[in-house]
Amino acid sequence: MEAWPDDFRCPITLEVMTDPVILPSGHTFERRSIQRWLDGGHLTCPVTNLPLPPSPPLIPNHALRRLIAAVAPSAVAAPAPSDGAAQGRQEAAPAVQSSSSVAALLRLAKSGAAGRREVLESGNAAVLLRHAAAGDEAAARALLLLSLDGDGTRVGLVADGAVDALSAAVRRGGAVAALAATALTSLATVDVNKCSIGAHPSVIPQLVMLLRCGGPPERREAATALYELCKLPENRRRAVREGAAPALADFAAVGSARAVEVLSLLAKCREGRQQLCKIPGIVSVLSGVAGSGNSRAIEQAVLVLNWICSESNELALEAIKLGAFQLCETLVKDDNCKIAKNAVELARTLETA
Repeated sequence: MEAWPDDFRCPITLEVMTDPVILPSGHTFERRSIQRWLDGGHLTCPVTNLPLPPSPPLIPNHALRRLIAAVAPSAVAAPAPSDGAAQGRQEAAPAVQSSSSVAALLRLAKSGAAGRREVLESGNAAVLLRHAAAGDEAAARALLLLSLDGDGTRVGLVADGAVDALSAAVRRGGAVAALAATALTSLATVDVNKCSIGAHPSVIPQLVMLLRCGGPPERREAATALYELCKLPENRRRAVREGAAPALADFAAVGSARAVEVLSLLAKCREGRQQLCKIPGIVSVLSGVAGSGNSRAIEQAVLVLNWICSESNELALEAIKLGAFQLCETLVKDDNCKIAKNAVELARTLETA
């Protein structure tokens, strides 16, 4: 038996895969093997034993299939088309290389679900990834549209290398960076992708850099991507280590409600609270948002203010000097019960300072 890499083998049969597909769990299997598993009434992933959704989608792992084909062309059979029309499209679809062809792919992606499916089934998502990484805005926009087609597509795009390409696009700054950050936000709405994207060595550092140095649209999209990623606790710690907290505080100071929401996620971990306490003027920033922001921003600002005042008696005294008690007296009367509750808790914290 040849010494094939383990990643080439189906976890069920241990045979080299010819038609690899991805489960929502993020693991790849030979299509026929995992279909038999599912048809047998199993409702869990064979690798993780975690529950699967009803009738889970089986997403073609184009990247792995191409890799297996490159190493051993005879090992990979032609993929079975879903219907005759799809087969015709695959046979007729050439490899797209030019920017004008990328524009054609963008038009397909804009045309609706059938057009996006055609882009994916033709293998041209890989072309969009290459162009997006090189800074092509049309390619980044097309990838964003593809990512809106459901969780299965999002998992498949990550498996095909979308994170590498989008991280490279974020690094370039400008409009393409904003589009790439938005696409990362879309991909990260799937829990398994939050882990994969957050663990990528460049994504969170590049988003933090964009948050520091980008224009208002880029900063907004970077903050939104961090918000989605930091719903996963481990990503909060990664963001703190990369210096996200000071960058978010600066953005909150100029009126970003989203930045305050991300700060509230970072403050859920001890490392985050410690970093927040070290930011010069953080009490003033949060007090300003609590006094003049929108409802959601006020709720989160008071929450974070309470956490850091609980962490540091010095910051609690600073908050008192800045009129936090008077602010709490106003906010406890707010119609939003979460704002009122947070104001009561902050007042109690300040009373012990």
